[in-house]
Amino acid sequence: MIDTLTHLHPTDLEIDRREAVLHDLIRSAGALALSCYRSRKPGDFSLKGRQDFLTEADGRVETFIRAELARILPLDGLLGEETGGTVDARPLWVADPIDGTANFARGIDHFCVSMAFVQDGVTELGATFNPVTDELYLARRGRGAVKNGKPLSTATTPELAQASVELGWSPRVGNAAYLKTFGAILDSGANIRRGASGALALAWVAEGRSDAYVEFHMNAWDCLAGLLMVREAGGRIGLFPASHAAIADGGPIIAAAPAIAEALSAAVAMPLAPSAP
Repeated sequence: MIDTLTHLHPTDLEIDRREAVLHDLIRSAGALALSCYRSRKPGDFSLKGRQDFLTEADGRVETFIRAELARILPLDGLLGEETGGTVDARPLWVADPIDGTANFARGIDHFCVSMAFVQDGVTELGATFNPVTDELYLARRGRGAVKNGKPLSTATTPELAQASVELGWSPRVGNAAYLKTFGAILDSGANIRRGASGALALAWVAEGRSDAYVEFHMNAWDCLAGLLMVREAGGRIGLFPASHAAIADGGPIIAAAPAIAEALSAAVAMPLAPSAP
């Protein structure tokens, strides 16, 4: 596939090569996820917690990703949703083998594999792949974002009252906070939707299919790739992660098309990072 890399600190050339690894690996992981999806049995899933679905496919796909990275990039670390890891590793990959597990488990074609490559707290590469629709979103810091090779750009929606906002949900935050935010967004005139895959939601903001995404807590494996895509596509994002160590904890997420970002930030009380230069 790709020759083994042995350097500890990636150069631009090594990031080039990691981008090639990412492109191949996420497609291979997606093919495995799709095979599991097509062969699954109705009701063949369990719950890790309240509305937190677990399928056998999650573990199989992440094990595959971990084994391939260990073979190709033995000095790189991996923080994965299912098999864990540590953020102490530098360079670091962060991966969600199947985001949108509830959709996957219930036979809904809206799920993805998501991976990001991080160096010292900075996301250098991100990819999100929906294997059912064959949509591969890929971003590289400073070089833009694409879907299947075509450049992405956030929506040009001029004001929040005309926007379509996706609102994610996490049991880590009380329902009262979500109901308050739900009301604030509706009061602004915006429409609210929910697709149940945060990683794809962020990719859709980068593509302009949605105008914004908000969630009070996301884990790094769900959002790092998508946040890079939004920023590279011209959008605004929040402050997560504030440091490399913060990747381990997750945090609040906001991502929006530029014209509505400030108004949405005020409505949901989530600060934005400075605009990209």
